[in-house]
Amino acid sequence: MALPDKVKIVEVGPRDGLQNEKEFVPTDIKVALVNQLSDAGFLNIEATSFVSPKWVPQMADGAQVMEAIKRREGTVYSVLTPNMRGFEGALAARADEVVIFGAASEAFSHKNINCSIDESIDRFEPVARAAKEAGIRLRGSISCALGCPYQGEVPVESVVHVAQRLIALGCDEIDVADTIGVATASQVYRVMSAVTEKVDPRQVSGHFHDTYGQALANIYASLQAGISIFHSSVAGLGGCPYAKGATGNVATEDVLYMLQGMGIETGIDLDAVITTGQWISDYLKRPNASRAGKALVNKRAAVCA
Repeated sequence: MALPDKVKIVEVGPRDGLQNEKEFVPTDIKVALVNQLSDAGFLNIEATSFVSPKWVPQMADGAQVMEAIKRREGTVYSVLTPNMRGFEGALAARADEVVIFGAASEAFSHKNINCSIDESIDRFEPVARAAKEAGIRLRGSISCALGCPYQGEVPVESVVHVAQRLIALGCDEIDVADTIGVATASQVYRVMSAVTEKVDPRQVSGHFHDTYGQALANIYASLQAGISIFHSSVAGLGGCPYAKGATGNVATEDVLYMLQGMGIETGIDLDAVITTGQWISDYLKRPNASRAGKALVNKRAAVCA
């Protein structure tokens, strides 16, 4: 199977990676993290979210982060916006892209926001319309697309349906997310192939968690299905809320190491990302979840010694 020559990596560490940290991460650290990632060459960075601080206190300084970051020309700075209030904050902060989200699992949707999948997407219509009117890029994320903590298996038809609904809202890009990290390669290939029968594959991205160590295999299966956009988090920042102690987002360093070895261009400086990953891990006093990152840091140390 032909694989893409070039892949876009969406770095989600500053938002998805940090949002569940128990201790508040100072604004200047968040800004430094975004700036280092910008300097490494990412074309898309999830910088923060505009949600109620009651629900996500870690992101309470979203406006301050967006005001202070050094914006790199050509890089899209995304923010999560669950409602019109969030969108208004994103607009004031000059966000390049706003992100809305819906689940592919009816059980997950009812459990978390007490409504059906279609009702949840209907709620985003004002945000989508406002984004289009303002000329802001719109991205839609499909959570629990490959497994649900409440209902287990998620029908492929449900994922396709949500993808089509989000495209109809005007989304420029659709994230197919393995929120709990249970998917395996053959399943991912089937789901991605089904989605791209209805949606242009250039508008589809893969968002994989590494809970069971399958994320890189799932990215490879997605590449085989024609996907060329993937999400990852520097140093594997973030956790899986449904599996205590489990790793969350796939580590950016691991993805870059694999793609680099396959000769697939990303435009990102792997060495710079490794340095950033170790820096933020040290600051948070947590293990670096990137295996490639740790190995290459150790290799550096051995050479210096």
